[in-house]
Amino acid sequence: MKRFRRCSVRRFILSLLVVCVVIPIFVLSQHIINLTSEGSRSNIEDLSAIKYRKDFLNLRSTDQGDDTDVNEPPSLVYKDEKVSDGSLDKEVKNEERRYGGGIVTLSEKNGTKYESEENRQQSETKNSLSASEGKKVPEGDVHQQNRELRPPLGRAVDQKVKEIKDQVIRAKAYLNFAPPNSNSHLVKELKMRIKELEHVASDTTRDSNLSKRALQRSSLMEVTLSKAHRVYPDCNAMVKKLRAMTYNAEELVLARKKETTFLVQLVGRTTPKGLHCLSMRLTAEYFALEPENRKIPSQKDLHDADSYHFAVFSDNVLACSVVVQSTIATAREPERIIFHIVTDSLNFPAISMWFLLYPPGKATIDIQSIDKFKWLSNNIDITKQKEDSPDTRYTSALNHLRFYLPDMFPKLDKIVLLDHDVIVQRDLTELWNIEMMGKTNGAVETCQVDDPSYRSMDMFINFSDPLVASKFDVDACTWAFGMNIFDLQEWRRRKLTRDYEDYLLLGKQRPLWKAGSLPLGWITFYNNTVRLDRKWHVLGLGYQSGVKQPDIDQAAVIHYDGIMKPWLDVGLEKYKHYWRRQINYSLPFLQQCNIQQ
Repeated sequence: MKRFRRCSVRRFILSLLVVCVVIPIFVLSQHIINLTSEGSRSNIEDLSAIKYRKDFLNLRSTDQGDDTDVNEPPSLVYKDEKVSDGSLDKEVKNEERRYGGGIVTLSEKNGTKYESEENRQQSETKNSLSASEGKKVPEGDVHQQNRELRPPLGRAVDQKVKEIKDQVIRAKAYLNFAPPNSNSHLVKELKMRIKELEHVASDTTRDSNLSKRALQRSSLMEVTLSKAHRVYPDCNAMVKKLRAMTYNAEELVLARKKETTFLVQLVGRTTPKGLHCLSMRLTAEYFALEPENRKIPSQKDLHDADSYHFAVFSDNVLACSVVVQSTIATAREPERIIFHIVTDSLNFPAISMWFLLYPPGKATIDIQSIDKFKWLSNNIDITKQKEDSPDTRYTSALNHLRFYLPDMFPKLDKIVLLDHDVIVQRDLTELWNIEMMGKTNGAVETCQVDDPSYRSMDMFINFSDPLVASKFDVDACTWAFGMNIFDLQEWRRRKLTRDYEDYLLLGKQRPLWKAGSLPLGWITFYNNTVRLDRKWHVLGLGYQSGVKQPDIDQAAVIHYDGIMKPWLDVGLEKYKHYWRRQINYSLPFLQQCNIQQ
């Protein structure tokens, strides 16, 4: 009886174990299997929906990720290259083998797996190097051999950064293959990978700056791209899509470059608000004076042969003051300097009032309006008709006034012409001691190829014209305007002003040169220019940021030639301090017009 009871108890306990443990385990496992199969089936359905819905696969030539239609470039621009059908499949297999033969899911965001993978690759590298040498390689030797295996200097460095950018472009191309408003698993994954890569590597340009996180994201992106390729393996469609994206990007860059160039040119032709205010205030002060007080007192004869004569043609009040101030401050004998400033009738009152308020010390100032030279009217009209450029720097009469120096100053033998965008750093009176060797113009040459201010004749002159090709040498050395010494006696003897007018009329009939006075100066003074030492004149501070500092320090004149003048906001900041130290910003008129450093 007792034995029967024991057996009954044992059977009861075993049945409880079966009910409480075995059956729940069995039910739970079946439930997990069902969930897994359903998830896989839904994932496959999502992928197949992308693959087989051909009616939605519109290959639009869009911007990267944009939906705006653009035309595909002509087929002549690009060459179709055969792409191996199995190349990407191999990459997929390699990626699957790297990650243990499985597909990386979206939830795998920890770095332990990738750290172990990186350590494994390093150990494989060491082992392969050891096997190639047939002996164990020390740690230092491994690094040495790795350095030897680096690509040569001719190959592109920072390859990983370029690969990441290519991955983003490929991912955006695959997104355009998906149906509109698609919400499949692959589309979500591509969007997430793009966002991750752009976040971790958007501002990186060098491989050395890439973080470990960026490399991990790049590996995940490669796996996602492999998935997308298996869903849509049409290489020709991908080639066409990338071709259209490249063409559209190039067109966009070209348009932005043209827009930037136009805006910079426009800024260079405008007058800053502060300078306009200064000119208006000075003009008002000038006409408030009595007529007898408007004339600048002259300290000596304006045509004195023993004086050093400088000429400046300008419509900029502040620029004129800087040229005069810097020239006089560096002169050994400022009392022998006479400045001849010629401007237009609009700015004549303002410039006159400035030098009435702030006279240039011991030097003499002669300010004249272009309207005073009545005989120039016909010639200036011809110049304006010829120079049809919208840039007022070329159409302005002041730009071509330099070719009439002997007629404007008939009693002078020599004169130095300074542009209003220069600063004088050394005494210029030594220029009168230079031997002109029977020539008219003394200037610094600009024909050295390695020089930032390099210019060649064919850059501004049309040598396809038979007349130009027969009279001038395309390889002749060029020179610069901005700081020139002219022998006016030799100029009159050779009648170079008449030659200038003949060339000007000839250029009106057919295109012989670009707008401006520089090409006209080259042909007018052709074989009639003395080369000055380069220390006299350094150019490029208005367009070239690569001017060497020693050249600036030892130059007698530094020239802000180009669009980026020092009084404009677009001026190069690294060179503006040379200009600013010539101006006293505490003057009342400058403060009233908010002209500051």
